[in-house]
Amino acid sequence: MTDKKNIDISPSIKIDPKELFGVSCEFDIHKFKEKTTHVPEIDQTYIFDPATTLSILAGFSSNRRVLIQGYHGTGKSTHIEQVAARLNWPCIRINLDSHISRIDLIGKDAIILKDNKQVTEFQDGILPWSYKNPVALVFDEYDAGRPDVMFVIQRILESEGKLTLLDQSRVIKPHKYFRLFATANTVGLGDTSGMYHGTQQINQGQMDRWNIVSTLNYLSNSQEINIILNKVKKLNNKEGKDIVKSMVATADLSRSGFINGDISTVMSPRTVLTWAENYLLFNDIEYSFKLSFLNRCDEMERSILQEYFQRSFGIDISDAKVVNVKE
Repeated sequence: MTDKKNIDISPSIKIDPKELFGVSCEFDIHKFKEKTTHVPEIDQTYIFDPATTLSILAGFSSNRRVLIQGYHGTGKSTHIEQVAARLNWPCIRINLDSHISRIDLIGKDAIILKDNKQVTEFQDGILPWSYKNPVALVFDEYDAGRPDVMFVIQRILESEGKLTLLDQSRVIKPHKYFRLFATANTVGLGDTSGMYHGTQQINQGQMDRWNIVSTLNYLSNSQEINIILNKVKKLNNKEGKDIVKSMVATADLSRSGFINGDISTVMSPRTVLTWAENYLLFNDIEYSFKLSFLNRCDEMERSILQEYFQRSFGIDISDAKVVNVKE
């Protein structure tokens, strides 16, 4: 994991956030001169949410701890990655599922070969390594982390907090350009909807240490349509645009239905993109809808979702016909 190219460098080039991200800032933002290992690839089609972008930029510029919460598929983690990509800032994502343990984060003793002899040596985990480098560390599914893992993270939530490794008798100071972010579907209060099974309440003392908590909601229909068309270019024609518009309208109805308590499953932008891709694959709007979304919904709710489909496309789902897309 060692990356010598990442050591002893600093973001020295001042950028214009209006030009790069479409937002205005009261604070200065700098980027690294060169793209090094672990810098994400730039997605030229990505659309930035202004409020979320400002929060993330504040995290990079002023070393604020930033937590982004919102529904699944809104692009929370991708948002951080795409800001990092344009700042040439190395970015590492860790999914805090139930298999991630304290040892995975901190490190462990490992047997290595040294001078033709097997010796036991401590190998740093991802956390000490990131802490010592100019890296943006992102904890995905932050509200699903195990309690022992969460208390390890709590140590580094202070901007100048040192990481103490008791079993190594070491105290690690954070690199000047180490940054910490997290994404979550809930805001640390647990899940009452049943949609995000496995999430849990977060110690409020820990939540209090996050400097900025930002909410990323779904984009407007027009923005979502543009994203799908940019991603699935074969649909970027007159017929294709009409189909994508109806897809997004179906998704929007599902979101309203979820908010009103009519259904328990919601279509995310990621699902709409999958639906568009599957449509090109199978050339059947009804079949691709079933494969992409309907088949994983509660059977008791499928009639409501079929109604959403009918209202958006103007055809009954049971009679939906194959629609050809012009190249």
